Amino acid sequence: MNIALIFTGLISGIFGGMGMGGGTLLIPALRVFFDVDQQLAQAVNLVSFIPMAVVAVIIHCKNKLVEIKGVWIIILTGLIFCAFGAYLAEITDGEILKKAFGGFLLLLSAIRLASTFRKKN
Repeated sequence: MNIALIFTGLISGIFGGMGMGGGTLLIPALRVFFDVDQQLAQAVNLVSFIPMAVVAVIIHCKNKLVEIKGVWIIILTGLIFCAFGAYLAEITDGEILKKAFGGFLLLLSAIRLASTFRKKN
């Protein structure tokens, strides 16, 4: 077995289990270190996310860290727009998708950086 793939799964699993989105690490790792096509990297992320999410939800529910009350609205709207997003990813060129994902990561980083400075002041 490839040790780099095991390490990538380990790190993305830890981040995913913590609720920080293992895909933000897994997708770039698959693209950069394993030269995987953008659509395939996103598909691998989605398939690997299912069992990781189930385990994380079970553990978080057992620890009473999940607020069940409003979660159904999030789940239903998430499922509906998930189908729309999957369709968009399918019809979008891989290069555009790669740039959009990179832009998303940059925006997310800028927001986190700004919030860190705001908390210090």
